[in-house]
Amino acid sequence: MADSLLLTVVAIFAVGIAGQLLGGRLRVPSVIFYLGGGLLLGEVGIGLISLETFGAGLTTVVGLSVAVIVFDGAFALRLDRIRAAETASLRLVTIGALITLVGTAVTVRLLTGTAWDLAFLIGALLVATGPTVITPIVTVVRLRPHVSAALETEGIVNDVTAAILAVVIFEEILLREAFGPNTVVAFAERLGVGVASGLLAAGATYYLLREELLPGDGTRAARFTVLLAAIGAYGVADTVSAEAGVAAVATAGLVLANVEIPHRETIESFTEDMTLLLLAFVFVSLAALVDVEAVAGLGLAGVALVAVIMLVLRPLVAFISTAGIEQFTRPERLFLSAVGPRGIIPASVATLFGIELAAGGDEAAAATLLGAVFIVIFATDAIEAGFARQIGDALGVTPMRMIIVGSGRVGRSLATQLESRNEFVVLVDIDEANCETAREEGFQVVCGDGTDAATLTKAGIDEAKGLVAATGDDDINLLVCQTAMTKFGLDDVYARVNNPDNVEQFEALGVGAVDEPQAAAYALDNQIERPALARWMNDLGDAHDIIEIEMTAEHIAGKSIRELTDEIPGGCLIAEIGRGEDAHVPDADETIEYGDRITFLGDSAAVKKAVGRFHPHD
Repeated sequence: MADSLLLTVVAIFAVGIAGQLLGGRLRVPSVIFYLGGGLLLGEVGIGLISLETFGAGLTTVVGLSVAVIVFDGAFALRLDRIRAAETASLRLVTIGALITLVGTAVTVRLLTGTAWDLAFLIGALLVATGPTVITPIVTVVRLRPHVSAALETEGIVNDVTAAILAVVIFEEILLREAFGPNTVVAFAERLGVGVASGLLAAGATYYLLREELLPGDGTRAARFTVLLAAIGAYGVADTVSAEAGVAAVATAGLVLANVEIPHRETIESFTEDMTLLLLAFVFVSLAALVDVEAVAGLGLAGVALVAVIMLVLRPLVAFISTAGIEQFTRPERLFLSAVGPRGIIPASVATLFGIELAAGGDEAAAATLLGAVFIVIFATDAIEAGFARQIGDALGVTPMRMIIVGSGRVGRSLATQLESRNEFVVLVDIDEANCETAREEGFQVVCGDGTDAATLTKAGIDEAKGLVAATGDDDINLLVCQTAMTKFGLDDVYARVNNPDNVEQFEALGVGAVDEPQAAAYALDNQIERPALARWMNDLGDAHDIIEIEMTAEHIAGKSIRELTDEIPGGCLIAEIGRGEDAHVPDADETIEYGDRITFLGDSAAVKKAVGRFHPHD
């Protein structure tokens, strides 16, 4: 028996890791391969996995895995990321969740004729999207910060509320009680237990890390302390109140994400690796346990349920949540409408409920529950998650990338400046040591010859808005620029020119050439003659910033700077307005028109806020 279980676990991990590798190579969210692999290993396929395989331990294993996965998702949600789409996120987890809950429940009731309590149980479960399916999507589909923030925040919060609400409703079914005040109280109690447990776990972890009280290697100890915090918070909260553990790990992750702790990068890398393994294990295992007969038993009602959720409810939620928010373009609203796959929380909780309902003699309710939940999971994961990249490409929601050839100090410094302005940067270098250094600093890197068309294609030059040749060799930089302009038709090409005698060659090609010795001379002159300004300029991207954008806010067009006082944040000013060939310092009565090139100067936070208001659309 032990040997058989070991072989099964090895097979699950093998299929899961293969799915991750395939997903990465084909740029497809790996969840689609987990589902296919699970069906292959389950009773539909070779029959290696069944409910008896793990026995009573399945719930515990899935629960602890979910704890780490949800913690990792929450740990990535810094407040500045949430603020990138705070209004849309708030609507998604409140109005959006309510629309999904009620809409799904009504649809299930009308299509299957099941009781209202069971219909609302299914509705509650299908509110959850979750980091288990959203994280692979935002990894593969490079989205603008406000779009990914909205999706990730919705996934984390709705995972918590859906799990707790589903348990509360399920207990109402078992106890045959009517919905009412008790339901609200039970929900609040579970949420309170979870939040309190998460805060305690986060507080203890913060204290241990900040005070350096951990024994041995601080880095290694930090990783395992955070892991213990996640599973410990989950275990304690779930023991006190069912499904409160999800709220506990989400709370702990969010708190630790937004306080200063040592070894953050190491912890993030560790939890990401753990999540990849556990995600594969849980998804493959649960997919293998799908009751295909229950899914097929819904017939056309199941197909109609999927159609209503994907084509009616999700678009309604997306458009209501982003209504009046100019930051979201129409293609981005459509992307949110088309991408709302369901994850592990509904799958795992529905499996547990189905077993309990069947054991209690209500096999019809169990079949309806499992059939409805799993047909939605499979359909949304296969279509919305599986084709997320193609959907994003078709709608044009993926931001254009900036390619930098040369990942030495100049290239990495430039990449840091660009990424501070939310640019999508890809570094290219043939030197493996430079590539490794850049990766360690968190950059996306393609290791290869930047003069080779195949390497530039791999770096995504077909989706690039510009390229910078920043190596220390002018001959290489010139060849990179020629390749980008002649073979790929890229217009916005810039180069670092190390020898002043070569500037004319670059300019003759139409390349934006930066004479490095001359640039150094200008910098030194500024230090001598304008030291205060030089210090200010050296802090760009940190405390101060200067950014030029195209004005794309329709409500601002036609107004004077004087009329826009409330739109221009304190600590920031309009330094220059460019219109056509003209560029000048404006006065207070200057009227700003749509399409003007505006240069903001000031504190970095204020400049960033001004850019968001005057340039909501890329």
